[in-house]
This record gives sequence, structure tokens and C-alpha cells, in this order.
Amino acid sequence: MPLPSLHKHELLQREYGQSTYQLIQQLHDIEDRDERSKRAQQLVQLIFRLQPGLRDQPDAQQKVWNHLYEMADENLDIDAPFELKGLKALNEHPKPLPYPQKALKLRAYGRGIELLVEKALTIEDPQEREQATITIGRTMKFLYRSHNKENAKDVTILKHLKDLSGGKLTLDPAQVEAQGLFETAVAPATAGGRPAPFIVPQPRQERPDREGRRSGGAGNRRDKQRRGGKKSRQEPQQPPQ
Repeated sequence: MPLPSLHKHELLQREYGQSTYQLIQQLHDIEDRDERSKRAQQLVQLIFRLQPGLRDQPDAQQKVWNHLYEMADENLDIDAPFELKGLKALNEHPKPLPYPQKALKLRAYGRGIELLVEKALTIEDPQEREQATITIGRTMKFLYRSHNKENAKDVTILKHLKDLSGGKLTLDPAQVEAQGLFETAVAPATAGGRPAPFIVPQPRQERPDREGRRSGGAGNRRDKQRRGGKKSRQEPQQPPQ
């Protein structure tokens, strides 16, 4: 619903004050165009002095000039640094965003996977194409789990991959399952072009702290030396009487 002009004036008067509004209305009484443009520029500067917080807003200059034009009843012939539109932009509806009209073959994977499949079909090198197929299958398994809240078997992913590619992207199901090619946590690709199975890193042995090394290492030797020293020192024997 369009915002009434009277209501717009009331809002701007409250924002900038009745005195500023009256000064802007007086611009119509100035016959000389250059003088009128100069006064309008001075009024814009006055508004920024009265409300310095406006300078921090995006497009502050254009906003204030349009407000001035609106308070002048959208009838002001001046030289302005911006195109004066008033507050008509408030009544303009944004253009609708274009949505893709093409239906997805498999909704769980989205349009992104279809684009990846199309890109993989253009790869001529067999090893690179196989590696791309493995990467796409791994991504599809992750998306399937996120969409359906359950894990998918490798044969299911291979079937969907075959459907999306028109039967052109295929892998050996036994090899995919044996090597875990569709698992998300995999090591970098080996020399043969296929990623190696993921190996769970073993926990490192905790190193003894500084005090432990002292007590277990050099400290033990010192203790032995002290004990040995005590044993070596004996009371001098008295000569027989």
C-alpha cells in the first residue's frame, strides 16, 4: 500500500524538526536557480550538523537529498549531486528472483551434483575421470546421509550415480566397498590414482614430564650414588688393646 504524502511529511518533520521543514519549504520562494541550489546544499549540511549520526549510515548523502526533495513536495528545480526521487522507492516492489525451473532428478543431491556429473563427463583422461567419479560418489553419500538421516549402501550410490550420468559414470562395486572409496574420511590419492583407505591414527605414547624424568633417570642414579656413598663410608676400627 503506498505511503500517503502527508504521512511522509509528518515523519520527516519529526526526524529533522519543524524549523528545518519550514526552511526547505521556503526554497520555492527563491527565483534564482543557482541561489536555490546553493541554499539546498546549505540545508543538507545543516541537517548533518544537527544529526551527525546520519553520516555513519550507508548512502547518507543520497538519503538526505531525497528527504529534502520529499519535504519540498517533490517540486524543486535545483542542481543536486544525485537523482532526486523522494520516497517513491518505498513504494517500489523488488523484482522477483528467478528460480530454476528445471526439475531435479534426485532431490537429495541437489543441482550441484548434477553440475559435477556434467563436468565429469567432459573429462577425457580415464584416471582423472575415475577419480572425479569417486569424489562425486563420496559427496553423494554424504548428502544422502544428511537428507535422509540414514546411511546409504555403496550400491545405492552407484545406482544413483549411474542414473544421473546416463550410465556413463560407473565403478566396480566390490572395489568401492573393499577400499572404502565412498567414505568421507580417506587419505590422499595413491600412485594408482585411487584414494587409500582411511587409517585411524594410533594414540601417541605420553612422554613423562620433567619431574618424572628426574625421578626415573638421573635422579635414580644420584640416589644410588648417595646410597652407595653411605655404604662405603665406614667407621674407623679401633686397634686392639
